[in-house]
Order: sequence, then structure tokens, then C-alpha cells
Amino acid sequence: MASYEPPSTVTDRVRALREALASRVVVADGGMGTMLQAQEPSLEDFEQLEGCNEVLNVTRPDIVRSVHEEYFAVGVDCVETNTFGANL
Repeated sequence: MASYEPPSTVTDRVRALREALASRVVVADGGMGTMLQAQEPSLEDFEQLEGCNEVLNVTRPDIVRSVHEEYFAVGVDCVETNTFGANL
């Protein structure tokens, strides 16, 4: 599987998003948490904060990246890292 290489600058990313929005339906949804949990991270991976998926961005970026790669493999154009607890 070829690795996805995102546009290199903010301007390029904005341009790519605008082109996508102008040419097709863009859906923002996903099962990031479910897919992260399917990787069976350990309690140590969560730094003893069981289920705190944000911690995996630091402790297990390989897991987060693998989930992103799974999305890209099926044709998704854009993913974001999990931020479940970032908003009220």
C-alpha cells in the first residue's frame, strides 16, 4: 500500500479542500474511537487512563497512523486525529 502524502502547505490544503467541496459530496464522520479500540491498546498505552484515546497520539502514534492509513486505503480524502475530550 502506498503511503498518503498530504499537501505540504496550508494554502495547498485549503485549495485541495475547496476543490473537493466544489466537485463532490464531502462527509465528515468516522469511527476513530472504535477503530483505535480494535487495535487493543494496553492500559500502559493509555498511561493508566483507560479509554483516553487522545493519549495514544503520544504513546502509540503507530496505532493512530494505522487507523488513518485504513481510511486512506478505502479512498477517504481527509482524516483528523482523535480529539474526543477536546470539546465540552
